[in-house]
Amino acid sequence: MIDFGHDPTLPPESFEMLLGADLLAAMDRLEIISRRVLAGTMQGERRSRRKGFSIDFAEHRPYVAGDDLRYVDWNVFARLDALFLKLYLDEEDLSVVLAIDASASMDWGNPSKWVWARRLAGALGGVALAGHHRVTAMTFNAEGVQALRDLRGRARTAELGGWLVDAASRGGSDLEGAMHTIRATQRGRGVVILISDFWEQADPIGPLQQLAGEQDLHCVQVLSPQELDPGGHGLVGDLALEDAETGGICEITVTPALLRICQARVQERVRLVREAARRAGGSHVAVSTEESVAEVLTQQLRRQGLLR
Repeated sequence: MIDFGHDPTLPPESFEMLLGADLLAAMDRLEIISRRVLAGTMQGERRSRRKGFSIDFAEHRPYVAGDDLRYVDWNVFARLDALFLKLYLDEEDLSVVLAIDASASMDWGNPSKWVWARRLAGALGGVALAGHHRVTAMTFNAEGVQALRDLRGRARTAELGGWLVDAASRGGSDLEGAMHTIRATQRGRGVVILISDFWEQADPIGPLQQLAGEQDLHCVQVLSPQELDPGGHGLVGDLALEDAETGGICEITVTPALLRICQARVQERVRLVREAARRAGGSHVAVSTEESVAEVLTQQLRRQGLLR
């Protein structure tokens, strides 16, 4: 029996252990932003040049279902027989949703994908709370969605951290159900950060397109070194492999040709998720758990327009 894909490190017992000193330091230099004009439901505490609802008029935009009728320009309606909202330059109220895949396949790899995903979510949540944004964290799998909703202010960081440390992964994945929940419960527009390995049979294009045009979507595809280069990490010989999510057994003989097929399928999956994110109007980044979360934040996610 080979020890393939097992992380021997003990699970973190506190938020400080989950994040680590380097990540805590990096968080202080970051701010979550949105690429879209957001119509908030309440005023935030940070000054923004994006358009909200206050005293400095900026422009109009068409009304969409769910917008607050108080901001409809009725003079424009009387002239054009069409609903438009008045947008203003003011303080932002940004809703940030952290959606973490909690299926069993995430609790695998060395370093662990599950620990890495929660570390990233904790850092992003901490940055958002420090920026006075409204934060909802959720985990999803085939058993449903577990959520910690509507946190606001730096003082709620410990609550978010404790919730992430205690979260568990098991069973299969249900990306479509998670996207449906986000769409049904999200108030107004905001930022959705989806953290997953995307190892599921369903095509991700359909689920992600549920959020197309409604949320500023960022997909972070988390993969282990063993998935990216199985041969280089000890996958050899005659093996019986167990599916982490279904429990199914597959007997294989590892050959160079098989390893090439495995790597090609991983890259094809990355390409498919990237295309799904693009078609939903979102961004995509694929990362290895060997990468520093702090570097992913300050470099890759900055380039994707999520942070500054």
